Amino acid sequence: MLKKRKTEVYALGRHIPMSAHKARRVIDQIRGRSYEETLMILELMHYRACSPILKLLYSAAANASYNLGFNEANLVISKAEVNEGTTVKKLKPRARGRSYPIKKPTCHISIVVKDISLDEYVDIDYLTWLKIPKWKNKYTDITYHDMYSSEGVWDKK
Repeated sequence: MLKKRKTEVYALGRHIPMSAHKARRVIDQIRGRSYEETLMILELMHYRACSPILKLLYSAAANASYNLGFNEANLVISKAEVNEGTTVKKLKPRARGRSYPIKKPTCHISIVVKDISLDEYVDIDYLTWLKIPKWKNKYTDITYHDMYSSEGVWDKK
């Protein structure tokens, strides 16, 4: 019996104060490269977008080593994408009582690292697979609020 092993770990950076176009410039350079090579590239590039991407890359590597026990030397950036976030809109006061709008764009960056030393599928014993109960519902632990009880919302007039 083959079971899929988790080999990918991600890190998200949301509402980073930078335009998505400027961040994509840097992300396109590091996509598909190894972790150590990416660190060297980001430290030597002179773009402003490098510092938040470097922080995210450190976070993704820390997630991989702490949560799943991966070695940082075997990590490769499998996916890296930049999406547009919300735009902060302000008004700047100008002469004669007028105002000009100022738009400050934000972006969301996600980096997924993958361990290339591990196989994606693991062979598990058939007998241990049979012992795992398949009939259990995942959602049995959720308790719902009874709206018809005495302390419910419907008591108020």
